[in-house]
Amino acid sequence: MRQVFAPLVLPDASDRYRSGSGLPGPDYWQNRADYSISAHIDPASHVLGGDETITYTNNSPDALDVLWVQLDQNIYKDGARAGFSNPERHPHHTDGMVIERVEVGEAAHRQAVATLVSDTRMQVRLPTALAHGGRVRLHIVWHHTIPGVWGGRTAVTPVRDGTIFEVAQWYPRMAVYDDRRGWDTLPFLGQEFFLDYGDFDYAVTVPWNFTVAGSGALVNPAEVLTPKERSRLDAAGKSDTRVMIRTAEDVTDPASHLARAGEKTWRFHMTNTRDVSFAASDAFVWDAARINLPPVAPAPGMKPVPRLAMSVYPREGIGPQAWDRSTDYVKHAIEYFSQQWFAYPWPNAVNLGGHGAGMEYPGIVFDGWEDHGPELFWITTHELGHDWFPMIVGSNERRNAFMDEGFNTFIDVYASDHFNHGEYAPKSDSEFAPKTGRPAEDILPVLTDPQAPTLMTPSELVSEKYRHPVTYFKSAYGLMLLREQILGPERFDPAFRRYIASWAFHHPTPSDFFRFMSSETGEDLTWFWRGWYFENWAPGYALDSVAAAKDGGTMVVVRNTGKLLLPVTLCVTYADGSHEDRVVPTESWYLHDHVTITLPDGKRVARAELDPDHKLPEPDRTDNVRDVSVP
Repeated sequence: MRQVFAPLVLPDASDRYRSGSGLPGPDYWQNRADYSISAHIDPASHVLGGDETITYTNNSPDALDVLWVQLDQNIYKDGARAGFSNPERHPHHTDGMVIERVEVGEAAHRQAVATLVSDTRMQVRLPTALAHGGRVRLHIVWHHTIPGVWGGRTAVTPVRDGTIFEVAQWYPRMAVYDDRRGWDTLPFLGQEFFLDYGDFDYAVTVPWNFTVAGSGALVNPAEVLTPKERSRLDAAGKSDTRVMIRTAEDVTDPASHLARAGEKTWRFHMTNTRDVSFAASDAFVWDAARINLPPVAPAPGMKPVPRLAMSVYPREGIGPQAWDRSTDYVKHAIEYFSQQWFAYPWPNAVNLGGHGAGMEYPGIVFDGWEDHGPELFWITTHELGHDWFPMIVGSNERRNAFMDEGFNTFIDVYASDHFNHGEYAPKSDSEFAPKTGRPAEDILPVLTDPQAPTLMTPSELVSEKYRHPVTYFKSAYGLMLLREQILGPERFDPAFRRYIASWAFHHPTPSDFFRFMSSETGEDLTWFWRGWYFENWAPGYALDSVAAAKDGGTMVVVRNTGKLLLPVTLCVTYADGSHEDRVVPTESWYLHDHVTITLPDGKRVARAELDPDHKLPEPDRTDNVRDVSVP
């Protein structure tokens, strides 16, 4: 037991930046990146070109002589590191992100700067170091070919009426400079991303017959939408059921567009986000309904507008148990997560029916137009749940995927229970319950596998075999154990809400989470962090004996045989049919491997059982029950 209860040294020490309570410290700082981007799609060549300005603010105490920029599209270059580490994920090759020009300075005083590209990173050497509190404007002109049909995080998908461009991780993005590592420049190998927050103004120029759906608010509807489409959007803002903005008939009707030649530029604004993404197509059906949340602050020069749940998809996705219900799922997810955990901060939430990536970005998620039934509900809810983890609570997905996928899987399990009186409950897709849908049983293959990685294993070192069982399922189930078996909802829920609010739009580490939950709930959880996150331990309990006590009553001896010392319920059934539960707490095992529980005299015990409801993930239950006869 000394190993189980020994002090745990967390990876990151507390200091003035990150307090011992798990909260941001008094000197916590975070840099900021604001973006202005103009992009253009050539549908014939699949080339996306852009001209962007990044306004980077250095809030760190350090002077920065260089900046590091992420070029995720270089993952598709022949010879990229990702091609060796995960060749099955990246079958398509392109020239990657072609950098045409890099300059720093204000409009009339720009100067070219030296750069060095290394795989999916680019170092920008500043002519003058950027001091604390300083700001620099970085100008980059670039282009790349969108890989297709499927390129990992972005795609060109042909459908019956045209082509869907799913555009993600598409522009040069600032790497994070923080108090943990300085520049966090892990190469992009396919496992998500880590970004600072800022405001985005981005414009996408496409052919006249394309519709664009993107992160944030559309700020020029009069320039890209017909009066009928704008009227329908207005109606959607007053409706709890979906309103068709573009119908199946509109898809093949040129008159349904504002123009019939040339190009249109769609402009979007999003405040305080770590990323933006969009989809563009000449084949979109589009519907929307209001989200019942207060209006967000509008973009500059715009009036407040209702927040909308939206779905865009090709005609092939239409169906009563398919994309006809998507917007209901979007609306429920945003409203439920807002009520339960933290209010959704952005104007719209979009579900895209495209190739079927099952991938999330702030305000928009990429799902599959072929999804239907429970699968469409589960994938929609899960991907939208990522707006909370890691889009609001900005953990480092590239290093600690369990704080992203697992935390999100945890919240969407309860969303499945909540939707339409449990229509799709329990959540039983492969992300959470690979076999039976009973978590305590489904986790056993992980807990009994000596090759299974721990939750603290760096993201890129978790093989595909273990990615869902460990990163998604074990992480989510760990939070369920905390909520339902260790702390109880009355302690867990307020603490988890405050964790989200305290780290919203910031960058927590696993150490911050562990410290916060122990401090806020008033429980020393060191033993649980060690056993569930740093190790792969399982609980084990046995009923050694049930016997009459010398002075009357009954003595039940419970023995501990495992290392994950979860509170365990002893259920005693008396001969008269009555029941009594006793909870054996974790502290019982501080100095002993067994405890004796004395039951009062006067009732004859017929049966004793440990964990009668099978709530604990115990591999061996053969010694958990005793049928007895005590005189």
